[in-house]
Amino acid sequence: MTDIVHARLDENTRKILRRLKRRYGWSDSEVVRQGIRALSETELTPQDRCDQIVGLGEFESGKPDLGRNKDHLRHFGR
Repeated sequence: MTDIVHARLDENTRKILRRLKRRYGWSDSEVVRQGIRALSETELTPQDRCDQIVGLGEFESGKPDLGRNKDHLRHFGR
């Protein structure tokens, strides 16, 4: 399901919208989606943001960070 958003833009915001559309080749809808995502990164609590990451900290080994596990990385890339 999609939601439709109607917004009234002042002249300055309209100019910003046009620049973003030109720069990235996005539609009005994509600019709004990206803007909401960017704002959520600064406004949501860390716990709210972690809920968006699927599988965060879930490994069969039970170790939370395999990227820093020296035993796990011993033969990596060889």
